[in-house]
Amino acid sequence: MTDHVPTPGPLRLGAVVLAGGTAARMDGIDKASIELGGVTLLERALAATMSALEVVVVGTEVPTTRPVTFTREDPAGGGPAAGLLAGLDGFWRMPDLVCVLAVDMPRVDAGTVARLTWAVEADAAVDGAWLVDADGREQPLAAVYRTASLTAARPASREDEHGLPVRRLLGGLRIAPVAPVGDEARDVDTWEDLRDLGG
Repeated sequence: MTDHVPTPGPLRLGAVVLAGGTAARMDGIDKASIELGGVTLLERALAATMSALEVVVVGTEVPTTRPVTFTREDPAGGGPAAGLLAGLDGFWRMPDLVCVLAVDMPRVDAGTVARLTWAVEADAAVDGAWLVDADGREQPLAAVYRTASLTAARPASREDEHGLPVRRLLGGLRIAPVAPVGDEARDVDTWEDLRDLGG
């Protein structure tokens, strides 16, 4: 009689949406509330992460069309790396994979997240996958990471998270590049960017 070896189940996906930026080049407006095609950037991000079993939004609490957990880095204004790590702390149940999405990337959709997730699941040697545009610009805030890898990369002291550059947090990780489809790697940094995307 042979022992039954259980087949591992699918990896649990969670999402951290970073919605707390200052938008200095857009007169300090709350980017999450900007509408594109009549839909706020936050709602677009929530639609893109629909496959996540749990979503944590790092930013100001507002009404949303799906249940999410809101949190903020402490102290506020710590930057995207601190926001990402605060998002990790906001999960009720820690997922195996974390989709990290900046709220100002409105062309990222559920298909994008699926491709990023597949790239990680397909290669046990990588710690994550992120979009890389046609110019070779990496988008670490449009990515899926292994939660264990993010936890291992976290500074030993919480005080060192504030102001930590994203590149330093992720610098030691093995990342699979994923080419964008269309303009899904575009972000909204200026009013001109928004107009170019049809806003």
